[in-house]
Order: sequence, then structure tokens, then C-alpha cells
Amino acid sequence: MTSPQQPQLEQVIQWAKEAGDIARAGLSQKFDVALKGRSDLVTEIDYRCEQHLINAIRSAYPAHAILSEEAGEVNGETGDRWFIDPLDGTVNYAHHIPFYAVCLAWQSGARLQLGVVYDPAHDECFYAERGRGAWLNGERLTVNTTSDLERSLHATAFARQDDQLFQRNLQYFAHLSRHSFGVRRMGCAALELCYVACGRTDAYWEQGINAWDIAAAALIVEEAGAVVTGLDGDPDFFKPPYALLASTPMLHPQLVKLFAQMQ
Repeated sequence: MTSPQQPQLEQVIQWAKEAGDIARAGLSQKFDVALKGRSDLVTEIDYRCEQHLINAIRSAYPAHAILSEEAGEVNGETGDRWFIDPLDGTVNYAHHIPFYAVCLAWQSGARLQLGVVYDPAHDECFYAERGRGAWLNGERLTVNTTSDLERSLHATAFARQDDQLFQRNLQYFAHLSRHSFGVRRMGCAALELCYVACGRTDAYWEQGINAWDIAAAALIVEEAGAVVTGLDGDPDFFKPPYALLASTPMLHPQLVKLFAQMQ
């Protein structure tokens, strides 16, 4: 059962920008930083942004479920679910590197329906609704038409908590660093996916990621015309263990084949 109330894109963009204002103001200030794991940080700004977004959603849609990076699962009474990454790119943020984003996605009927990724440092808001295309600050997005692997630009991230995945990705990284224009590692999965959507890069892949990291951006890059699957080409990528490949249509089969050969 889905909620009769459908979230409005303009409202969700506003929420993301309000959280972005909190993050942007906090970046120039001193803030507390804590370790959640061996290489996983959280700041007090993460919590402030998250609480703002949770309060907004609970006020407007009290029956909806929420999955958020820091707060975890908030149960709901309908088939609607929100994914919140209040500050994607926390390691960047904790080091005062202005490459981070606020991410919000709404899922209904087991399908992602709406996604917003806001980059406060550059005032760039990426957004999409299923079936209605992807946009950046009012401009329609379309992925590149790149088909030559040697002339493509990539981005990735490493699953540092899993040694096997880490070593495998080092192989992918090394090969494509030599046989393409290069591989960027920018530290914010949501923005790296959105950069594929707007044609700044041609492909992004990652293994061992979390649902809240990719929910909004995966819909955006898909609506921009990218092919989004698991690294093995499985179109049902939005499930544990959450590994994905998003690329231009002509590059996608080449990358799936390459990754399979390097297993």
C-alpha cells in the first residue's frame, strides 16, 4: 500500500537546500568529529543535517518509513520509504574539503521515484523524478555518448572494510588508469554519480556501498540516460550488498566484460 500523498519535488529540493545551508555554514567553523569505524567518520554537522531532514519528513509524511545513515531505520505504516544521506563525503567535509552533498530519495511501490542531490559548496542541485528526466539547476541532463574506452573518464571508490573487494578494485583501478583518460577518486559517491549524469565523467563504479549513498543519485543518473546495473550487469542493483556500475550506454557492456575478465 502506498501513501495517497505524493511528495512534491520542489518541497524535497527545499529540504535538501536547507540542510545544505547548515552544512555550508558549518564547514568554516570548528566542529566535533568522531570515528564510527576503522576509516569511517561522522561529524556533528552530519547529525544536525540529518535531524533537520528527518523532522521535515516526519512532519509532512508521518506514516512514511525512513532509512538514514546515522539514525538508522524509522518504521512506517505505508509502502513509502525515504533514504537520507545527510552529508555524503564526510571524510572530505571533516578535512574541510568542499566536495560533499546532501542526498534525499523517496521510494514507493518498491521503486525509487524521486531523488535530490544538493552540492552546497557549488550551489548545484541535481534532481530527478522517475519518467521525467534528470536536471541540474533547471537544465536537462544527458549523459555523454562516449563509446571508446581509451577516451573515457571514470570515477570510483574503495570498499576499505572488505579486503577482497579492495584488492579487486585496485585491479580495476590500475587497468583503467592506464587504458582510459583516467580514474578519479573524489570521495563523494552521490556527486560522482551525478557527474556521470551531467557528462563530466563517463562511468562510476563502486562495491560495498550503502543504500543511502546511491538511492538519489542512481535515479538521477538513470534518468539522464546512463545504464545502471551491478558490476556484473544485473539490472537489479538496488539490493544488498549494493554494488553498482553507472556508465554511458556504449561503454557499459565493455566495462561489464572487463570486470568479469578480471575476477
